[in-house]
Amino acid sequence: MLLKTVSLLLPVLFPSWRFFKTVGPSPRVEYRLIVQGKEGAWQESHPIPERVSLGQMARRMVWNPERNTQLYMVSLSERLVSGVVDHSVGELNRMIAERLVGQAGDLQFRLMFLVPEGDQIVGEVLYESTPVSLAEVTL
Repeated sequence: MLLKTVSLLLPVLFPSWRFFKTVGPSPRVEYRLIVQGKEGAWQESHPIPERVSLGQMARRMVWNPERNTQLYMVSLSERLVSGVVDHSVGELNRMIAERLVGQAGDLQFRLMFLVPEGDQIVGEVLYESTPVSLAEVTL
């Protein structure tokens, strides 16, 4: 009887991760600053930390606004590629500019989609924005 109950609870506690039939390209939002005509290096706008402590991991199960922001940016990236341009570009510029408060120059971002090719993961740029002055981006 107890074994039967446990066998019924296990699928609830550990759901199947094969929910999606396929996994599509994973978008990354990268940005650079252009200061006095000199283009800076591309960098990821909201990078995922390499290591997280056990305490941070437990807290993130309940409260993780940074991950929510990353998921929103992925959603905006997918909408941008599918044709919803104005709103998505404005929101992505705003979200990146929030991290660059106090800096000057022009902001440019691109959408890098990571696609598996054989045993490697290759990045493909599907969108590159026109540079916009940080002073013009409304926060």
